Amino acid sequence: MLGASNVVDVLENYKMAVYEKDVEKFLSIYDREVHIYDCWGKWESKGISLWRENVLNWFGSMEKDGEMLKVDFSDVTIEENSIIAFVHCAVTFTAYRRETEEKLRNITNRFTFGLKKINESWLITHEHSSLPIDMETRRGMFDSGGDGK
Repeated sequence: MLGASNVVDVLENYKMAVYEKDVEKFLSIYDREVHIYDCWGKWESKGISLWRENVLNWFGSMEKDGEMLKVDFSDVTIEENSIIAFVHCAVTFTAYRRETEEKLRNITNRFTFGLKKINESWLITHEHSSLPIDMETRRGMFDSGGDGK
């Protein structure tokens, strides 16, 4: 486990693990009993083993397609005390072709993280990602501009 000593470290570890497609590094920032509400695929994942399956599929699909993914956090708000923290932010995922670094696409999701200090390290115990829905088209809006494209 990486052992993030502050909440910002958790976000940095998230970014690096996704970029490196390092499943173990990525999962090390999550509590074993994590509860995830994700935008993609399943309604929820309870526990690290189900979350591991999703992460393996996610990272594996990027590898198969020859893509790398960069993560940027914006509008980050962190509230914390000595044992619990709450983070909400916008997270932009930008896919690039590995060989040429050509930008392929990007999406921005809204994220909320609940964290708990366990053995002096911050771990994500709850994660919720969401997209607003355009009520006319019933499609997710993939950027903060709200155009739904």
